[in-house]
Amino acid sequence: MEPKEVTDPRELRALTHPVRLSLLEVLGTQGPLTATQAGELIDESPTTCSFHLRQLAKYGFVEEAGGGVGRNRPWRLVHLGMRFNGGGQDPETAIAADSLAALFYSRIFQRFDNWRRVRYCEPKEWQDACGVTQSIMYVTLDELRELEAQVGALLLSYSERLVDPSLRPTGARSVEVFAAAYPAEFGRPAGDSRSTA
Repeated sequence: MEPKEVTDPRELRALTHPVRLSLLEVLGTQGPLTATQAGELIDESPTTCSFHLRQLAKYGFVEEAGGGVGRNRPWRLVHLGMRFNGGGQDPETAIAADSLAALFYSRIFQRFDNWRRVRYCEPKEWQDACGVTQSIMYVTLDELRELEAQVGALLLSYSERLVDPSLRPTGARSVEVFAAAYPAEFGRPAGDSRSTA
């Protein structure tokens, strides 16, 4: 399964909804699910999930997995992951991509903050294995592209376990890894827009 390239502003806007992102996440981690099963996992009604699954299907993100009728029919992902970028696009696409990115990052940081608050309830070996790595480096554009490709390839090497639960070793848990690389200026608090002159 390849990631879906999302460039259409209508598709980007269709994704910019917390229930739809939750549905994509549980379909990616739990496999094919009915609207009722998905609703139990994300704490939404089957009616709500059914509506949003149909909207995701309309834009090619999910499809019926076969078997069952009505809310008892299972749904599955069409693509494993997605790529979207509003840079260099028309204003409508850029705005839609930025809105989706804001929601996407907010969800990641919310999950990370939850882990940070409850980590001491986890077994010590899981506490020790998890962490945050932060680094500042000076790299060229080509080096940054190579770094991104290497990290991406490493993370993708585990992706088959998402679609085939039989490949998950005993004791495996779902773990989120978030890596971001971006130019940054140091010496001033984030968001400080005072002139350097």
